[in-house]
Amino acid sequence: MLLNGNVLTMNPSQPHANAVAIKNGKIIQVGTDEEVSKLIGESTRVIRLRGKTVVPGLIDTHIHVADFGRILTWIDLGDADSVKDMQCCLSKRVGATHKGKWIMGKGWDHNRFPEKRLPTRFDLDAVSPDNPAVFYHKSGKICVANSKALELAGVPQQATAMPCSGVDRNKETGESTGILRDDAMNLVWRVIPEPSEEELLDAAGLACRKIAEAGVTTIHWIVLSPVEVSIIQKLHAQDKLNLRVYVIIPANLLDTPLSSELRCAFTDETLKFGGAVIFADGYLAARTAALFQPYSDDHASDTGLLCTQEALNKLADRIHKANCQLIIHAVGDKAVDAALTAIEATSTEASGKSLRNRIEQAAVLNKESITRIKKQQVLVSVQPNVVASEFSVWSAIERLGVERARWLFPIKTLLKTGICVVGGSDCPMEPLSPLSGIQAAVTREFFPEERITVDEALRMYTVNAAYASFEERLKGSIEAGKLADFTVLSKDPQAVPPNKIGNIAVEMTIVGGRVVYRKLSS
Repeated sequence: MLLNGNVLTMNPSQPHANAVAIKNGKIIQVGTDEEVSKLIGESTRVIRLRGKTVVPGLIDTHIHVADFGRILTWIDLGDADSVKDMQCCLSKRVGATHKGKWIMGKGWDHNRFPEKRLPTRFDLDAVSPDNPAVFYHKSGKICVANSKALELAGVPQQATAMPCSGVDRNKETGESTGILRDDAMNLVWRVIPEPSEEELLDAAGLACRKIAEAGVTTIHWIVLSPVEVSIIQKLHAQDKLNLRVYVIIPANLLDTPLSSELRCAFTDETLKFGGAVIFADGYLAARTAALFQPYSDDHASDTGLLCTQEALNKLADRIHKANCQLIIHAVGDKAVDAALTAIEATSTEASGKSLRNRIEQAAVLNKESITRIKKQQVLVSVQPNVVASEFSVWSAIERLGVERARWLFPIKTLLKTGICVVGGSDCPMEPLSPLSGIQAAVTREFFPEERITVDEALRMYTVNAAYASFEERLKGSIEAGKLADFTVLSKDPQAVPPNKIGNIAVEMTIVGGRVVYRKLSS
């Protein structure tokens, strides 16, 4: 039993309450302390919330758990105040790492350094001559690699050997400094060994714990490789998931034995196989999003689709016939158009079924595409922190021009049109915290007319997100009969300044009436 709380139920017929009673993993009563306390028995566990806020368990509809786990094993350089600090962190990891094994780090910011310069390969070489090392800047746009890593990546020390865009070099000597920018970072990334299944299992288990700490009770796990399915099964068998998982696989795995295995194994309230995703294009940040018109700042960029319209239609049809949710990753307006064309073609054949087709990102829109999305009742899955990054980090206005940028992620317009918009993180590319995402959605800096209310943002991570996985009768709101999934917050997101929502602490995460995370008292 939860007593003395500020319960935001997301249930229109009973928006607020003080207490919730739980039995056998489900909610049996929601009301005042006086009403609910009548159910207290000898074996009842009572949690007194002392006025803290309770919301339905938060749902992240777009997360790459395996990649997140891998990055959690990297050195966190967010607190490094100097190049020397970076070297100290690297030295400690070298001491605990076998010779020759790769060492990764993230989060450094040279603007904080008293040296007032970028770190170089020579700084890393001084403490890690035998272990290849790569440290990524907090922006994600540059990294520094040591000599061992550059050697394995085939990046020569001298520019005369292989001129390459994005590889920084000393202006006087022509030597590589170890700094790689934008696409040049892939030179190193592609030679970093894949972790073993055992390493990936440990990393994914750590990721699940961190996800629970962020107040998330359900995730839509975007699977990128078959080994991830094995990881999910093992975590579930070992009771290490600590949350509920809606599994989404790439469309190319749909006709494999793996798909049949998923249908048989992932069918309960904890683990469910739901959708298959098609990638129609890439990303704005990499200039691989498919656009009708060229990028405003680079007319030579490829703005094409990753597959033909015919191939997209066939894949969409296969997904529908397999009785899976159709999910299409489409960022540019050309990709969104192609996705909607495929949805319109297949939805006609599948009339009468509740399809809930879904577009991931749906970034570059226009009035016509929004009308088509509404007509086909397509769900739009967005990640609010990605919205902020597109403008502040990736210069969306310069890349698209003001007219197109105005219709980049128009969340308010979508909601006013009656379109179901769901929220996710795109972690590890963006921060995990749903509260950070909510803040980004309600404080949007660029084209602020697309800001939404706190209530609308909360619904993206609760009611709407549950609907996106056909689970609105099980979760998404706090009402009798639903699963006892809750996120307990230190403060009410509706009562703090909008720019402080991301600072609210997660006090407790409850899944099926079981406390899976509790913040330690200071």
